[in-house]
Amino acid sequence: MPFDPAVIRASFAVVERRADQLTKFFYAHLFTHNPGVQDLFPDRLAEQRDRLFAALTQLVLRLEEPEKLTGYLAALGRDHRKFQAAPEHFPAVGASLIAALKHFSGHAWTPEIEKAWTEAYTVISQAMIDAAAAVPADTPAWWEAEVVDRRRAAPDIAVLTLAPDRPYSFTAGQYLTACSPRQPRVWRPYSIACAPRPDGTLDLHVRRVPGGLLSTALVNDVMPGERLRLGPPLGDAVLDPHSDRPLLAVAGGTGWAQVKSLLEQLALDGGRPANVFLAARSDADQYDLPAVEDLVVRHTWLRVALAAPADGGTRPEATELLREGLRSYGDCTGHDIHLSGPPDLAPEIARQLLGQGADPELLRHDPVADTFNRSRPLTPAEWFLDQRDIPWINRTELGG
Repeated sequence: MPFDPAVIRASFAVVERRADQLTKFFYAHLFTHNPGVQDLFPDRLAEQRDRLFAALTQLVLRLEEPEKLTGYLAALGRDHRKFQAAPEHFPAVGASLIAALKHFSGHAWTPEIEKAWTEAYTVISQAMIDAAAAVPADTPAWWEAEVVDRRRAAPDIAVLTLAPDRPYSFTAGQYLTACSPRQPRVWRPYSIACAPRPDGTLDLHVRRVPGGLLSTALVNDVMPGERLRLGPPLGDAVLDPHSDRPLLAVAGGTGWAQVKSLLEQLALDGGRPANVFLAARSDADQYDLPAVEDLVVRHTWLRVALAAPADGGTRPEATELLREGLRSYGDCTGHDIHLSGPPDLAPEIARQLLGQGADPELLRHDPVADTFNRSRPLTPAEWFLDQRDIPWINRTELGG
């Protein structure tokens, strides 16, 4: 490796608490010095800035793990084709990134740090360019998908069934990014809520986020017959195809979408013991309960613990009840564990399961780093898919 990861990590720690100001500076510098590049970005950049810094954090966390870094960069490079990012854009981005880091590092910035970041960015950008170039010529940068069905599953949740215009190969447990003409250039990630189907359709569970551009459009406005763009499938929080270990899954809110796809795949594979803790903010927010009940009725190997306060409750109360439920579950040794839910609960729940014997190598989830107010890098067991959802509680069980 031509650069020192320790130098990168230490310098990043100096600026990460000023993430918002740094990313604003980055985009201002990029657009000022590169006219025309702004056309590739959405009009409203607030969420884009957060995602930029989250991606940067993921890169820093992986610098000392070359295998993970290589895989992450390859997926990132392939995915960036949907943004129409070209090789000539990368030097401009690198120059603006270095300028922003230097500006917010102040006196802590040194020639050694600048050299390390320049070398690291050269490696990162070239890996992404190479990955994009290696994609077969007949693979689209994005898929056009028709909305063939839409149902309002809860006041703030819609379930969309999509029919891509060409084969869309994915593995249960993966997610995709979607974009609508109603909000051009705004891409957001959503778990694919089903295993692959013979007819090629797929489901997304979308919760409307307050102030969210795309989620609001998808829940409130998009109707059957409209078309969305889909980026390539992403993520490796999938089932181990060679495992016969029992599965323990914890899902919060629309985190159920990912777990549902895993359970459907388990059923296709013949099934194995599976226990699911499914949490929501209230009974009314168990938005896909008929599908849950159907899975439990049809598969004797599946047990589901529903988790929702009947009359509401505080987050600390709900979290503690979930922890009690997981403690009652007992020993997690030898389990495949899948987690999908609120990122702020991840460290607490992951640590508890590891304390109950869970093997960190068997714990899977989508990586999202906590990029603010962090005194240390998150461990792999503390990365979680951001479903923007809240309380957990353990009360009732279905199945046998």
